Amino acid sequence: MAGQAVAGRLSARQGNSRRKSEPAAIGDLFVCDVLAASAKDDLGTMEHPIFSLSTKPDLRVLSYDHNGASVQVTPSVKGRATIFDKDILIYCISQLMAGLNAGREVSRTLQLKAHDLLIATQRDTGGDSYLRLREAFERLAGTRITTNIATGGIETTSGFGLIESWEILRKTRGGRMISVMVTLSDWLFRAVLARSVLTLSPDYFGLRKPLERRIYELARKHCGRQPEWRVSVGTLHKKAGSAAPVRVFRAALRKMIEEAGLPDYRMTEEPGDLIRFTRQGVIEEEAVPVAAPLFGPEVLEAARALAPGADVYALEAEWRAFWADAGRPRLSAPDKAFLGWVRARRG
Repeated sequence: MAGQAVAGRLSARQGNSRRKSEPAAIGDLFVCDVLAASAKDDLGTMEHPIFSLSTKPDLRVLSYDHNGASVQVTPSVKGRATIFDKDILIYCISQLMAGLNAGREVSRTLQLKAHDLLIATQRDTGGDSYLRLREAFERLAGTRITTNIATGGIETTSGFGLIESWEILRKTRGGRMISVMVTLSDWLFRAVLARSVLTLSPDYFGLRKPLERRIYELARKHCGRQPEWRVSVGTLHKKAGSAAPVRVFRAALRKMIEEAGLPDYRMTEEPGDLIRFTRQGVIEEEAVPVAAPLFGPEVLEAARALAPGADVYALEAEWRAFWADAGRPRLSAPDKAFLGWVRARRG
């Protein structure tokens, strides 16, 4: 009854809600033109060691299993995508989230200006920077992921590139890229539609050591709304994806503790080979609420049957917006509430 009541309320107010929360509408192309969009990172790649921490071409195949999640990362001949290459994905996610929050149509194909990306990620804009940016695009497209990590509430085992494709649309006479088209993987775009993201500190891009960036990601992901997070050095070593021996990794952590340069968090070493991260100040939280309903493949298949030809992931994200607008009520049968809303919407 609770699910039907919510579905009815959401359906009845659809006209008003659509005007102010059309964030899940899908378009053919999203133009990245939001100035000073706050940096957002997706929860999946924050939790799991997808990116290389090496400053040299990393040709190792990485296999990672933890708490039921399995990840295999296979590099191209140019090496595995690095934690610095990830800046491109963070920029794209940040732009898409700004678009969603503004009620714009979004797409997993984005058009961006290389100069704007470099500025947003605090990189030099000299000639060599554009060459390095091109190399980053190549590593992102060439790195293949096989995983069962769920994004947007859907768990599937699949293989994909971090980006599906990229293309230089305009360049200077000297060959420097100006405008670039990039298509994100469906896996990553699904995370954006489900708002499975967290806001990063503005100082994140100022971290110049790969391990510092990775440790910050993990602290940001695991502290969440908690004031602190304790983790063993062994577990942190595994989650970070460091190729260094544990003793070298531990020494690097002690140096980070001594330098105290991690944004938002203070690190301390505790007995039992533990590291404690203590949150400093107020951190913006924009992940999907813990209580947000998640739908399995069978529910989405039922939605497809009710709305032939519709993008069920967009429908799911739009329903989430309506559900949040209704005050995030507790649902006894969220699957039925969602399908009832789809049925009413298509009627």
